[in-house]
Amino acid sequence: MIVVMERGASDRQVDEVIKRLKEFGFDIHLSRGVERTIIGAIGEKKSLAVSSLEVMDGVERIVPILQPFKLAGREFKPEKTIVRVGEAEFGGNRVPVIAGPCAVESEEQLLETAQAVKAAGASVLRGGAYKPRTSPYSFQGLEETGLALLAEARRITGLPVVTEVVNPRDVELVSRYVDMLQVGARNMQNFVLLREVGRAKKPVLLKRGLAATIAEWLMAAEYIVSAGNYDVILCERGIRTYETATRNTLDLSAVAEVQRISHLPVLVDPSHSTGKWRLVGPMSKAAVAAGADGLIIEVHPNPELALSDGPQSLKPEKFAQLMGELAAVAEAVGRCL
Repeated sequence: MIVVMERGASDRQVDEVIKRLKEFGFDIHLSRGVERTIIGAIGEKKSLAVSSLEVMDGVERIVPILQPFKLAGREFKPEKTIVRVGEAEFGGNRVPVIAGPCAVESEEQLLETAQAVKAAGASVLRGGAYKPRTSPYSFQGLEETGLALLAEARRITGLPVVTEVVNPRDVELVSRYVDMLQVGARNMQNFVLLREVGRAKKPVLLKRGLAATIAEWLMAAEYIVSAGNYDVILCERGIRTYETATRNTLDLSAVAEVQRISHLPVLVDPSHSTGKWRLVGPMSKAAVAAGADGLIIEVHPNPELALSDGPQSLKPEKFAQLMGELAAVAEAVGRCL
């Protein structure tokens, strides 16, 4: 349930309510909005607790949370969450673009790509240092060497960086090098990993699982938020359907639906969702028109030589052209890149 405090409720009144909730065994999550303070109480609802709270000074009303995702839903936090990664803000009027190679392959490849995407207007650099692949014989990433190259690219370009963390024991290591942690589609329900990134003091980019429902996706976010990390960005990257013409099926309706029921920002990955570079542009523009809070796009200077996902990667000049087209779409829907 949530306890909605009256406008102008004092800190003392808030503290007294929190103290009473803890006495009844609830876990507390505090949300201070512009107009009101909301106290999320997670635990078994007790009628005695409700009747006791309703008469306390400063309490306006008690509201039960009906959705299974208590903290990630708008019932707990009606206003949209803004997640800051470096100077980029996700969830506001701007539509930041994350761009870079699927995998960090070499210093030359990464720096060339980083400088190109920055020049084109990207806000965050992406690059995989750990690559969970379907085949054990495929390129698995440069691991810590790749992390060091990402940190160097940030130093040179000024772009904050995001990379995927695969193993819970690597969260602390990866956090030392990057500005945002990514949980990939295959790990969306790796609950140990979700708790670990929830305890990290870094924003988290949470991709939707290959066959996950929206509710399952938001429950995965709930693991992170309930561990104390509210800086979660959701990413729709396509789901597996019967269609074989594209790598996955991009579910743009999920963007609008998740924004309706959750306060967390929602990005779209047009690269993994389609698997074809020719479709990245149209789906990027459709995502911005649908209200996405950002994009994550794969860019590679030589896609034909890429060690991972070359067919879905844009060349730098194509990415620069797309950024100009996206600016026009964003302006048409009252936003900007």
